[in-house]
Amino acid sequence: MRVVAGTARSLILKTLEGMDTRPTTDRIKETLFNMLMPYVGQAKFLDLFAGSGGIGIEALSRGADECTFVEMNPKAVNIINDNLKHTKLDKKAKVYKMDAVSYVAGLKNIDYDVIFMDPPYGKQLEQSVLEQLSMKEFIGDTLIVIEAEINEDFSYVESLGFEIVKDKRYKTNKHIFLEKRD
Repeated sequence: MRVVAGTARSLILKTLEGMDTRPTTDRIKETLFNMLMPYVGQAKFLDLFAGSGGIGIEALSRGADECTFVEMNPKAVNIINDNLKHTKLDKKAKVYKMDAVSYVAGLKNIDYDVIFMDPPYGKQLEQSVLEQLSMKEFIGDTLIVIEAEINEDFSYVESLGFEIVKDKRYKTNKHIFLEKRD
């Protein structure tokens, strides 16, 4: 896995061995960031279920002002920190070793421009995060992006006060783009 564009372009990132994480492929990452470009410059970015940190590091490389990484696997947290040092983006990052639902539950309000989450499939963790987010006050506009299995049902999001603004499908997975309704 590598950084696709920006200040850390082409740098190789470490990934966790085994099937505990599913790093987003370079091609899907490039497609994702082509859609995210209007939001990333000078953004406060939150990478939940961060894995190796590839998405948040890509955001920093492409001009995000800061990124918060949340990951509960201690080996993955070490890899995120190594990748941040390797890309020289560590000064713009905060890394928390904790579960994403608890992190979001502990926030007083939501002051991020982009929230990205790629939770383990089939455990409804994205729904748990969205339930927590639905109870928070949003400071400004926030784009929420969820990477999920292709057949994952998101019909519940409207009842939580979110609106699907884009649904980008690939062969086996998809990105759902949400905004909080006023």
